Amino acid sequence: MEKVVVESFTMDHTKVDAPFVRKCGEICTPNKDIITKFDLRFVQPNETAIPTAALHGLEHLLAGFFREELSDIVDISPMGCRTGFYLIVVGSRAEEDVLTALLNSLKKVLSSKEIPAANPVQCGNYKDLSLFGAKEYAKELVDLLQKKYNLK
Repeated sequence: MEKVVVESFTMDHTKVDAPFVRKCGEICTPNKDIITKFDLRFVQPNETAIPTAALHGLEHLLAGFFREELSDIVDISPMGCRTGFYLIVVGSRAEEDVLTALLNSLKKVLSSKEIPAANPVQCGNYKDLSLFGAKEYAKELVDLLQKKYNLK
Protein backbone atom coordinates (compact mmCIF):
# COMPACT_ATOMS: atom_id res chain seq x y z
CA MET A 1 0.00 0.00 0.00
CA GLU A 2 1.25 3.47 -0.89
CA LYS A 3 2.11 5.70 2.06
CA VAL A 4 -0.40 8.54 2.49
CA VAL A 5 1.09 12.01 2.91
CA VAL A 6 -1.08 14.61 4.62
CA GLU A 7 0.26 17.96 3.40
CA SER A 8 -0.49 19.90 6.57
CA PHE A 9 1.54 17.38 8.59
CA THR A 10 4.61 18.06 6.42
CA MET A 11 4.71 21.76 7.37
CA ASP A 12 6.88 22.71 10.36
CA HIS A 13 4.33 24.53 12.49
CA THR A 14 7.09 25.90 14.74
CA LYS A 15 8.60 27.91 11.86
CA VAL A 16 5.57 29.62 10.31
CA ASP A 17 4.79 33.29 10.82
CA ALA A 18 1.03 33.76 11.14
CA PRO A 19 -1.13 35.29 9.87
CA PHE A 20 -0.71 34.26 6.24
CA VAL A 21 -2.39 32.93 3.11
CA ARG A 22 -0.63 29.92 1.60
CA LYS A 23 -1.52 27.85 -1.44
CA CYS A 24 -0.92 24.38 -0.07
CA GLY A 25 -2.05 22.16 -2.88
CA GLU A 26 -3.59 21.65 -6.27
CA ILE A 27 -5.00 18.48 -7.71
CA CYS A 28 -6.22 17.69 -11.18
CA THR A 29 -9.33 15.54 -11.26
CA PRO A 30 -9.83 12.73 -13.80
CA ASN A 31 -12.01 15.22 -15.74
CA LYS A 32 -9.06 17.67 -15.80
CA ASP A 33 -10.63 20.10 -13.30
CA ILE A 34 -8.20 21.82 -10.94
CA ILE A 35 -9.04 21.89 -7.22
CA THR A 36 -6.92 24.24 -5.09
CA LYS A 37 -6.53 24.25 -1.32
CA PHE A 38 -5.38 27.26 0.73
CA ASP A 39 -4.19 27.52 4.31
CA LEU A 40 -5.64 30.70 5.82
CA ARG A 41 -3.66 30.88 9.04
CA PHE A 42 -5.06 33.42 11.50
CA VAL A 43 -3.01 32.87 14.66
CA GLN A 44 0.40 31.44 15.48
CA PRO A 45 0.27 27.64 15.85
CA ASN A 46 1.09 26.22 19.27
CA GLU A 47 1.00 29.68 20.84
CA THR A 48 -2.68 30.52 20.68
CA ALA A 49 -5.97 29.18 19.37
CA ILE A 50 -9.17 30.96 18.46
CA PRO A 51 -11.89 30.24 21.05
CA THR A 52 -14.54 27.89 19.68
CA ALA A 53 -17.44 30.37 19.73
CA ALA A 54 -15.41 33.04 17.87
CA LEU A 55 -14.12 30.50 15.33
CA HIS A 56 -17.63 29.14 14.81
CA GLY A 57 -18.94 32.69 14.34
CA LEU A 58 -16.21 33.40 11.78
CA GLU A 59 -17.09 30.15 10.01
CA HIS A 60 -20.73 31.20 9.57
CA LEU A 61 -19.84 34.74 8.49
CA LEU A 62 -17.01 33.81 6.12
CA ALA A 63 -19.14 31.10 4.48
CA GLY A 64 -21.21 33.80 2.81
CA PHE A 65 -18.78 36.72 2.61
CA PHE A 66 -16.03 34.70 0.93
CA ARG A 67 -18.50 33.48 -1.69
CA GLU A 68 -19.37 37.12 -2.43
CA GLU A 69 -15.68 37.74 -3.13
CA LEU A 70 -14.60 34.57 -4.96
CA SER A 71 -16.49 32.24 -7.28
CA ASP A 72 -16.30 28.47 -7.33
CA ILE A 73 -15.69 27.94 -3.63
CA VAL A 74 -16.14 24.32 -2.61
CA ASP A 75 -15.68 24.90 1.11
CA ILE A 76 -14.18 27.08 3.80
CA SER A 77 -13.71 25.14 7.01
CA PRO A 78 -12.05 25.80 10.35
CA MET A 79 -8.91 23.87 11.22
CA GLY A 80 -9.28 21.45 14.09
CA CYS A 81 -6.35 23.14 15.85
CA ARG A 82 -8.39 26.38 15.77
CA THR A 83 -5.58 28.45 14.23
CA GLY A 84 -7.29 29.25 10.93
CA PHE A 85 -9.29 27.91 8.01
CA TYR A 86 -8.87 25.82 4.89
CA LEU A 87 -10.32 27.21 1.68
CA ILE A 88 -10.98 24.86 -1.23
CA VAL A 89 -11.82 26.25 -4.66
CA VAL A 90 -12.39 24.92 -8.16
CA GLY A 91 -9.69 26.23 -10.46
CA SER A 92 -6.27 27.70 -9.84
CA ARG A 93 -6.06 30.93 -7.85
CA ALA A 94 -3.21 33.21 -6.88
CA GLU A 95 -2.49 33.71 -3.18
CA GLU A 96 -2.85 37.47 -3.73
CA ASP A 97 -6.44 37.05 -4.96
CA VAL A 98 -7.33 34.93 -1.93
CA LEU A 99 -5.66 37.44 0.40
CA THR A 100 -7.73 40.27 -1.11
CA ALA A 101 -10.92 38.21 -0.76
CA LEU A 102 -10.02 37.36 2.84
CA LEU A 103 -9.43 41.00 3.76
CA ASN A 104 -12.67 42.11 2.10
CA SER A 105 -14.56 39.31 3.87
CA LEU A 106 -13.06 40.19 7.27
CA LYS A 107 -14.04 43.84 6.77
CA LYS A 108 -17.62 42.67 6.16
CA VAL A 109 -17.46 40.70 9.42
CA LEU A 110 -16.64 43.97 11.21
CA SER A 111 -19.89 45.55 10.06
CA SER A 112 -22.07 42.48 10.68
CA LYS A 113 -25.08 42.86 12.95
CA GLU A 114 -25.77 39.15 13.33
CA ILE A 115 -24.42 35.71 12.56
CA PRO A 116 -26.28 33.97 9.73
CA ALA A 117 -27.91 30.60 10.39
CA ALA A 118 -27.60 30.96 14.17
CA ASN A 119 -30.58 28.76 14.93
CA PRO A 120 -31.23 25.09 15.70
CA VAL A 121 -32.61 24.34 12.23
CA GLN A 122 -29.56 25.56 10.29
CA CYS A 123 -26.74 24.87 12.76
CA GLY A 124 -25.84 21.85 14.84
CA ASN A 125 -24.34 23.90 17.69
CA TYR A 126 -26.07 27.26 17.36
CA LYS A 127 -25.61 28.20 21.02
CA ASP A 128 -21.81 28.23 20.63
CA LEU A 129 -21.41 31.30 18.40
CA SER A 130 -19.89 34.67 19.23
CA LEU A 131 -20.37 37.71 17.01
CA PHE A 132 -18.28 39.78 19.42
CA GLY A 133 -15.42 37.23 19.29
CA ALA A 134 -15.61 36.94 15.50
CA LYS A 135 -15.37 40.72 15.18
CA GLU A 136 -12.44 40.92 17.62
CA TYR A 137 -10.42 38.38 15.60
CA ALA A 138 -11.46 39.96 12.29
CA LYS A 139 -10.26 43.39 13.45
CA GLU A 140 -6.93 42.04 14.64
CA LEU A 141 -6.46 40.04 11.43
CA VAL A 142 -7.22 42.95 9.14
CA ASP A 143 -4.61 45.06 10.93
CA LEU A 144 -1.96 42.31 10.99
CA LEU A 145 -2.48 41.23 7.38
CA GLN A 146 -2.41 44.79 6.07
CA LYS A 147 0.87 45.44 7.92
CA LYS A 148 2.45 42.14 6.91
CA TYR A 149 1.57 42.47 3.22
CA ASN A 150 1.92 46.29 3.04
CA LEU A 151 -1.74 46.84 2.14
CA LYS A 152 -4.27 49.52 2.99
